[in-house]
Amino acid sequence: MSEVYDVAVIGSGPGGYVAAIRAAQLGANVACIEKGPLGGTCLNRGCIPTKALLEASHVVAAAKHAEPFGLTFAEPEVDYAKMVERKDAVVGRLNKGIASLFKKNKITHVAGTGKLVAADEIEVTSAEGETTTVKAKKIIIATGSEPLNIPVFAFDGELILSSTGILDQTELPESLLVLGGGYIGCEFACFYAEMGVAVTIVEMMDRCLPLGDADVSKEITKALKKLKVKIHTGTKLEKLEKADGKVVGTLSDGKTVEAAKALISVGRKFNTDGLGLEDVGVEIGENKGIVINEHCQTNVPTIYAIGDVTGKVLLAHLASRMGIVAAEHAMGENVAIDYRVVPACVFTHPEAADVGLTEAAAKEQGIDAKAFTFPLQVLGRAQALGELGGFIKLVGDAKTGELIGAQIVCSRAGEMIAEMALAMQLEATVDEVAKTIHTHPTLGEGTMEAAEGWLGHGIHYS
Repeated sequence: MSEVYDVAVIGSGPGGYVAAIRAAQLGANVACIEKGPLGGTCLNRGCIPTKALLEASHVVAAAKHAEPFGLTFAEPEVDYAKMVERKDAVVGRLNKGIASLFKKNKITHVAGTGKLVAADEIEVTSAEGETTTVKAKKIIIATGSEPLNIPVFAFDGELILSSTGILDQTELPESLLVLGGGYIGCEFACFYAEMGVAVTIVEMMDRCLPLGDADVSKEITKALKKLKVKIHTGTKLEKLEKADGKVVGTLSDGKTVEAAKALISVGRKFNTDGLGLEDVGVEIGENKGIVINEHCQTNVPTIYAIGDVTGKVLLAHLASRMGIVAAEHAMGENVAIDYRVVPACVFTHPEAADVGLTEAAAKEQGIDAKAFTFPLQVLGRAQALGELGGFIKLVGDAKTGELIGAQIVCSRAGEMIAEMALAMQLEATVDEVAKTIHTHPTLGEGTMEAAEGWLGHGIHYS
């Protein structure tokens, strides 16, 4: 191609396509290079398809437990093929949505695999093996990550599956062994257990969701066990063998687990291979991610990197924010990324969401932190919904009263955490949260109640 673009983006995931659109909004002539369907991992192999399936299993679970509401159903008949069809339809609609946004913003979609050959030049190889060149004044790398494939538990696409491969399954297995009790493992465990599959989780750390708040981990573990998920924590999977069309796992405590399928979810690998980073001098960090500054700019000034490939927090919404920062800086604006307020959610049933610091993490940083936990069962809305578990925990600086963290466990946690993120972004105090009038009856008013409790004068719980 003889045309020189203002900005070229490699990858069209939640970071890449957002970066492309923002750059175009600022007047840039933009090209976006993508080897697969638009939307990247999040849309095609991650966030969206898994949540579409989880919503289906949640409907099944709700039907099974409707009797307290005065409703009686026969045992739900699961048509898994139709669930998958719906999942694919949701993905397809969103694919088309991104294509429409590209067209609206006059973004050129270049199909193929991109490789840096200069600080302002990308070689693109199509699926048919043909090569072309894209030249751009600024380049944004948004190639994401993929499931970590450990040779001893290598994916085979049939019995030993990645979080990508398991989405391609067309039938429900009778049983599933999940290696890894992080957010991916817990979400899939929840889905399959609600669908009636016998699920076993093996986690080498001492609890599921080991990187988060201990009380959150305890609550989600309790919910999974209620779904009859068997959980082995503080345990390693020493060996995984295939026998008679099944998998047999040998655990470090000497026990064995037999299952129809195994899901390996023990981490992600950053997609830097074959990008030509070494050829143009882009620095790679010790964690194998691309090193960036506060503007998402690499050590090569014309090249930026965003999202998972940087090895920062591996979340789609952070990638989107990084994409906006990179695009704006590439177009001459003085902007920087702030990692202080990044919400996250585990989409189990119930959901578990958090933002900022846990009480333990705050104290490790030398902050005089104070936490208060409000049980949601106290709320009228929770009673009406029949949700008698879950909580809202607020973490504040005991000296200044500033809100520095929040953890929520309930069915709407992913939605509710946004209020806490906004409060933190505005550097609000716990007192200001308490003085904010919340709608009644809602689960959201629990944040106000938690704030009142933190201040020592809770109305319904103290």
